[in-house]
Amino acid sequence: MKDPRLYDIMDFVMDEDFIRWVQDKRSQDEAFWNEWLLQNPDKHLLVAEARRILESIRIEQKIFAPEEIELEAAKLLQTISERNFEESPYYLESETRKPRFRVLRYWVAAAAVAGLFFLGTRYFAAEEAVEKTLAESYTYSSLTAQRALIEQVNTSDKPISIVLADSSVVELSVNSRISYPRSFDSSDTRDVYLSGEAFFTVAKNPHQPFRVFSNELVTEVLGTSFKVRSFEKDSVIQVIVKTGKVSVYSQGAKVIKESSKPDNSGGIILTPNQQLTYRKEGHQFQKVLLAKPSMIVPVAVDRNMVYEDTRVEEVFDQISKAYGINIVYDAELLKNCTVTADLRNESFYDKLDLLCRAIGAGYEVIDGQVVIQSSGCQ
Repeated sequence: MKDPRLYDIMDFVMDEDFIRWVQDKRSQDEAFWNEWLLQNPDKHLLVAEARRILESIRIEQKIFAPEEIELEAAKLLQTISERNFEESPYYLESETRKPRFRVLRYWVAAAAVAGLFFLGTRYFAAEEAVEKTLAESYTYSSLTAQRALIEQVNTSDKPISIVLADSSVVELSVNSRISYPRSFDSSDTRDVYLSGEAFFTVAKNPHQPFRVFSNELVTEVLGTSFKVRSFEKDSVIQVIVKTGKVSVYSQGAKVIKESSKPDNSGGIILTPNQQLTYRKEGHQFQKVLLAKPSMIVPVAVDRNMVYEDTRVEEVFDQISKAYGINIVYDAELLKNCTVTADLRNESFYDKLDLLCRAIGAGYEVIDGQVVIQSSGCQ
């Protein structure tokens, strides 16, 4: 496999792993490519453009009979073998017409991408059919039926507070229910089961991860605060992080054993002010920033956000730490950029708008983080 660090845009568009990440949004792929982008921030814009190309040619998945796939593949191969490119009006030997041949090469590449989608639909559709069947065993009632648990059901008109054996606190929303063991002492994990919505403030214990089973998803943390919304009748499940870091993965992604310590789950990592939406139909994950991110540091930090002829890199870094949101930029391009600004009492996005306007830059939110787009400063 070619090193993705050496990819141009067509390499990304033709890469099967990259295609699967963009089109299927599976948790394992999300984990790999998000980690890769963290290690290669200079590739964010290239990756974003490649994603746009693939999303623009998305092909609806359906199940094809094996004979249909073989027939269409044979037709495609026959057409390619019989095509005489030298007689094609697009095949031109003169140096002045090479650009047209290059255009043809990209159209052939695009056709190859479409072919990959076609041949892969049967595999992915069959796999999703299996996952749909498995999902039925991940409902709240199925997960709690054979376990000795305490159940709390909120039938009131306001949230109720529940303190667990490890001192973690659960704010259980209206029309929601949660089941949990009387004690976590006999297990390597702290597992609870939710149907509905709840906000968790988890007591830190690095040796005993805390896990929330909410229908098809598992949210795993060591100590943090976050909200899970997972009603069985809803088509989506949401996880929102307030502080700390959580890992979210589908129960179908791996075998989970209560008696063993969880290994590297390959889940999607969420940090403060990020939200994960999981669509049950299609098993798709989407990680985004909240519409109104809140600061995770004392209010006094905001009162000190007054800058005079300050390097913009330093300002971006301070904002990133204040909100717990990753801000990606090209340090080489921004090394000569300075700003004078008063950012007190401004929202997160207003802060970004003011800074980018001051240096003639823009930004884009990609996979729950901010990517600064700039041509540099003189």
